[in-house]
Amino acid sequence: MLLLTGEYQHVVDGKSRVLISNKLRNQIDVDEHGSNFYLILGANGILCLYPEKYFERIVLAVGPGTTAPDEAVTFERMSFAMASKVELDSQGRLLLNDKLRKRAGLKDDITLVGVRDHIELWNTEHWEQYLSDHMAQYQKQMAQARHIVLQKQNEEL
Repeated sequence: MLLLTGEYQHVVDGKSRVLISNKLRNQIDVDEHGSNFYLILGANGILCLYPEKYFERIVLAVGPGTTAPDEAVTFERMSFAMASKVELDSQGRLLLNDKLRKRAGLKDDITLVGVRDHIELWNTEHWEQYLSDHMAQYQKQMAQARHIVLQKQNEEL
C-alpha cells in the first residue's frame, strides 16, 4: 500500500531542481512502485509527483467502459500530454519541467506534501493559506473519523 505523508519545505535551485526528501522517498516501496516518477499537473492545478508504476495503473484505469468515450479520450490525451517521466539525480533532486512549473505557477519556495499516493508541490505561501482555510474542516473530519473507528472497536468487543 502506498501511504505518503508529511510536509517538507525546499527551495528550487537556479537549475530548476528541487530535493525530494529522503523521508518521502523512503516511504515508497521501489519494488512495488518503481524508482522513477511521473510529474503531472493534477487536480486544482497542483503539480504532482507519482511513483511510475502507480501512475501507470491510474492512467490505464480510465478507458473504454469506465467513462463516456469522449471523456476517456480527453483524459487520455491530457494525462499523457502533460505528464513527464522523470528520475531523481544521485542526490535525490528532481529537475522540474518548465512548462509544468509555469502552468502550476510554482515559485522558488515550495513545500512538498505527501498525499497518500503522490507528492504535491505547492508554493509555500499557497500551502500555508490552504492550511489556514481548511483547518477547521480537517479537524471536524478527523474527529468524525476517530469517532467511527472507536465505535467499530467497541462493537467488536
